[in-house]
Amino acid sequence: MQRYRILHRTYYTFTAPVQLQPHVLRLRPREDHELRIESSTLEISPPAILRWHRDVEDNSVAIATFETSASRLAIESEVVIQQYNELPLDFVVDSEAVEYPFRYSPEDARVLLPYMDIASRGGEDVVRAWLESVWKHGEPIQTYALLQRLCSDIHERLSYRLREEPGVQRPVETLTLGTGSCRDSAALFIEAARHLGFAARFVSGYLQAEPSAFNFGATHAWAEVYLPGAGWKGFDPSIGEMAGAQHIAVAVARLPESVPPVAGSFVGPPGAELSVGVWVSEL
Repeated sequence: MQRYRILHRTYYTFTAPVQLQPHVLRLRPREDHELRIESSTLEISPPAILRWHRDVEDNSVAIATFETSASRLAIESEVVIQQYNELPLDFVVDSEAVEYPFRYSPEDARVLLPYMDIASRGGEDVVRAWLESVWKHGEPIQTYALLQRLCSDIHERLSYRLREEPGVQRPVETLTLGTGSCRDSAALFIEAARHLGFAARFVSGYLQAEPSAFNFGATHAWAEVYLPGAGWKGFDPSIGEMAGAQHIAVAVARLPESVPPVAGSFVGPPGAELSVGVWVSEL
């Protein structure tokens, strides 16, 4: 078991006092049999009224509402977790899904159908041509080996690029440019996995690692694929590996743009400066 402290600070500075509208916060890690929250604090200035709920994906979401105007918004989340996912490869896939291709059971397929829908329209030929270079149709291969090959190929093919602007590149854009952020790499992996018939979803969270181009004090993103018998398993194409103890999931979604850590608006003069800092330290 590993213990981590996660400090996530978000500061907005406005050009003049503004009236803050409700803000949606996705900052609390997803608890399950592999991750437990030991302690959690959330400080907001100006003071906010918090209402917590679970969304349709079972993510923990806080809605912050404000009664006073402000020229600055500060959101500071500090969480200590216990992480038990120390052996990411220690899982067993059902026998009928060990070799690719396979079919989900009718019961599972009904639930997984939204995660199998090709989200991006346009550029399918480019994605298919790339997939053909990764795996030749009819080539015997195990399911895990195919997914790991896909993950590794994206890591080797793309150059990481920090993108401050919001949104996610379309898979065809990422392939054409040859660069992308972690969320762009994850979106490409998801699109490719769905083309191959897998159920895949987007994960937003944190990565504990030495400072680098992939970990410089920001949130992180990767993908999960549903494997019968093993459940949702994480693949991080930004580093070319399966998600492990250093990956701390906060929110999952069918679409990458659905789960920003902080989302909200304000009424007042236009213009705002954003500053974000994330520190994940092993205890």
